[in-house]
Amino acid sequence: MIGTVARRLAAGALATACLAAGPALATNGYIANGYGGASKGMAGAGVAVPSGVLGLAQNPAMGHMVGNEAGLCLTSFLPDRSVTVSPGGPLTPGTHESNNEFFLIPCGGANWVLSDRLSFGAFLFGNGGMNTEYDTNFFSGLGAGSSPLGVNLEQAFIGLNLSIKATERLSFGIAPIIAIQRFSATGLEAFAGMSIAPGNVTNRGEDWSTGVGVNLGVLWQPTSELTFGASYRSRIDMEAFDKYSGLFAEGGDFDIPAVATLGVAYTPASIQKLTLTAEWQRIFYGDIRSLANPNAPPNGPLGAPNGVGFGWKDMDVFRVAAIYRHDDRWTFRGGVSHASAFIDDDSAVMNTLAPATPQWHASLGASYRINDRWGVTGSWTHAFDNSVTGSNPALTGVAQPVKIRMSQNEFALGLTYRW
Repeated sequence: MIGTVARRLAAGALATACLAAGPALATNGYIANGYGGASKGMAGAGVAVPSGVLGLAQNPAMGHMVGNEAGLCLTSFLPDRSVTVSPGGPLTPGTHESNNEFFLIPCGGANWVLSDRLSFGAFLFGNGGMNTEYDTNFFSGLGAGSSPLGVNLEQAFIGLNLSIKATERLSFGIAPIIAIQRFSATGLEAFAGMSIAPGNVTNRGEDWSTGVGVNLGVLWQPTSELTFGASYRSRIDMEAFDKYSGLFAEGGDFDIPAVATLGVAYTPASIQKLTLTAEWQRIFYGDIRSLANPNAPPNGPLGAPNGVGFGWKDMDVFRVAAIYRHDDRWTFRGGVSHASAFIDDDSAVMNTLAPATPQWHASLGASYRINDRWGVTGSWTHAFDNSVTGSNPALTGVAQPVKIRMSQNEFALGLTYRW
């Protein structure tokens, strides 16, 4: 259990971040595809190349490469998601569009170089999120259902970062993280009969939970041309959502999965303006029962340890990106990322509540140095439309096909100050 002070700090962070009624960022599953405008301009890359203060969220060993810098960023996120239900079963047929297609989300932080060996940073960032709101409750044919139908999950983090430069070529980093999340669900009355706690499945208002974790990182530069980076953010053990103890497995438990990232960057001596980088990242969704459990009987009732989940699997994300430093003022970035499929076709029905289907992201970005102190960074990310189609007779009684789809656009703008 986290103390009252930590809870208030994290709650204040969430309020400051204005994570109001929506997913926070372009996502892989519901984990953000990078943090801050520079990283987002490289399709989420940043474990082996510096990407500003928010880059510390990806690799806490970056402190000395970031330098003395403060930054604020604002992201506009535009998801487009829908569910198409085929005729021939209890679910309401037709194409159902989710509401809420525009969100504004701020983030920021600062980093101080304390000595040749130590630097300290503090920053606030959002994870992804899950948000749907359908005017038509297409599950009502299973027994009951109010409108709107949907869920809303929001997560925010405060990181306190310490970077240690062990040698001129090797750095380590550690960042304790305070996390808070908020969840609500509406229109899920049809699932109450499948739960060990029918009164704690839906329409219970907002519920909050907190947790703590740690982010570890290492940065190694064996030559002037090569840099290797690695980071590991631990699984964050969150307090259970008591109001939704009948919805999520293990009595409302909804921990935040661990994330591991490995990357390499190459700056050829013959073209020092250019840096190429590649990353592999694994998101351990399969360790979180409320996400990973199969999503229909004969799995146990909702809320039980083996209760129905979303059927999510571990996700692998691969990124390639480039940075081109045109001159003293302009830097350009671009990147592409691909995520592995993390649900099977028979999970489509349950994932109408969270159709986080995109696998491909492409990004472009640029930074402009206004003067010796001030700079501005912008980026655009597109998550290409992707769909999953399947049926779940164990849940709906018949093989009624359901198609879930989503695409995303994201525009990020940041302001930096160096001293």
